[in-house]
Amino acid sequence: MGNFLEGKVVAITGAGNGIGRAIALAVAAEGGKVVVADYGVGMAGEDPSSAVADAVVAEITAGGGEAIAVADDVSTMEGGSHVVDAAVAKWGRIDGVVCVAGILRERMLFNMSEDEWDAVIAVHLKGHFTLFRNAAAVMRKQEGGGALIGFTSGAFAGSVAQANYASAKGGIVSLVRSAAAGLYRYNITSNAIAPVARTRMSANVPMDLAEMGDPEDIAPMVVYLLSDKAKHVTGQVYTVVDKRISVWNQPVEVRSMFTEQRWTAEEIATRLDGEVGVERLGIIDKLEEYRLAAAAKEKPNA
Repeated sequence: MGNFLEGKVVAITGAGNGIGRAIALAVAAEGGKVVVADYGVGMAGEDPSSAVADAVVAEITAGGGEAIAVADDVSTMEGGSHVVDAAVAKWGRIDGVVCVAGILRERMLFNMSEDEWDAVIAVHLKGHFTLFRNAAAVMRKQEGGGALIGFTSGAFAGSVAQANYASAKGGIVSLVRSAAAGLYRYNITSNAIAPVARTRMSANVPMDLAEMGDPEDIAPMVVYLLSDKAKHVTGQVYTVVDKRISVWNQPVEVRSMFTEQRWTAEEIATRLDGEVGVERLGIIDKLEEYRLAAAAKEKPNA
């Protein structure tokens, strides 16, 4: 075992499988105490069970680490509070939360049901809020502050058949940046990771990804962001895939135009293309390729 996170208490949602499990094992291997939080549901949210969380706890304790399991619904305030309270009750503090839990409900926007929208927003976006909110309330009062780590996706830039998922992931980016701005004075950092790795959810992506890694590739970046060596890092979004780590830009205005009087639609129509223009939505450039591949019954490369 290492000591990169010696004595730190970290709660990880979605820790029963895939990326969350890899992170839980890595945190424990670096001396962290782990709350393995997983409701243990299937891809469609069915059959909740604590079995997967218990299994990861068994792995950690067998290796000499410390861990407890919590099986609760983090899309509720009670569930998020339960995860944080379990850490504080067991070890007296909470130094980090890592929100990996997520589900998919893929559908074209014009066919998407309200339930399919609500479920994805609840688990991904509200599931981040319930952990961030409850953990931050403890972290701001304890010595050393803490670290909040969200999980987003490159899909936050837009998705053809995942408007719910993309919206949730975009909301997570804004939540992470808002937390960074509001909590830095309390020594609390807030960052997001956009992973690309082989998981239960990635198996459903309707295309071949140009890059692909394993859940274990993501864990070292999370360990770093949880550590004291990353106290200067906040408000960032990092892509982590295989042997590559990249940072996303911060959104800024890129061009402006002005008028002497109140704008008219006619003046905007005359001037917009030449002075402000549009920023190309990259995913549109891929749509024809997707259609051709679908017609040939092939998976396009992302």
